[in-house]
Amino acid sequence: MTCTGVGKRYDGQGSGDIVALTDIDLEVRRGEFVAVVGPSGCGKSTLLRLAAGLEQPTSGSIAVQTDSVGFIFQEATLLPWRRVLRNVELAAELRGVDRGTRRARATRALAAVGLADFAGTLPGQLSGGMRMRVSLARALALEPSLLLLDEPFGALDEITRLSMQEELLRLYRDNVFTALFITHSVSEAVFLARRVVVMSARPGRVHEVIDIDLPYPRDRDLRFDSAFTGLVARVSSSLRAAC
Repeated sequence: MTCTGVGKRYDGQGSGDIVALTDIDLEVRRGEFVAVVGPSGCGKSTLLRLAAGLEQPTSGSIAVQTDSVGFIFQEATLLPWRRVLRNVELAAELRGVDRGTRRARATRALAAVGLADFAGTLPGQLSGGMRMRVSLARALALEPSLLLLDEPFGALDEITRLSMQEELLRLYRDNVFTALFITHSVSEAVFLARRVVVMSARPGRVHEVIDIDLPYPRDRDLRFDSAFTGLVARVSSSLRAAC
């Protein structure tokens, strides 16, 4: 995915245009995990919606070299009347994938996130962490080349959030996709990503891109490593300078 001079304005309905993004230049390489951090209102989620094609830039261009894109929202957004397996099938169903293929993909995806035994369960019977696993499975059932994640763990408790970070890295290792991950958490960004993009306050622009030179696979003990804490401090310093 390549962003070249991307800008986005919204109609302020009589109070002037609202400039969400300006002059965004960013390349996300194939197979790379990139995290984006920035202050609230800097356009992080807007950038993700542009990458997904849900909105169009006002200026510049975004080139996405695949039609296979999965999107995971801040909330699990499951249909409460559909059981887990049928929720996982939903995105593939809407894209016209035949029933047999989407059922097989959904079954594999549920197994991948450790929820094979909950295929017949309704979403309301699941914990918040389990619902987010279903949301991950739904995206994986599309077999995406590019996975876009908009603060998917923000509403989870800390223990569940750390567990989901490790789960996501395992899925990243096993499924080989490109990921663009939006978060407010610096430590989460450093734990997950190969590079962290630090955005400035609105109008959002790229303030700095920081390489995360930590080898994969990564586990929970990494969070106590001096190299990890040093990178968290560096990204935090950049974020303060960008605000």
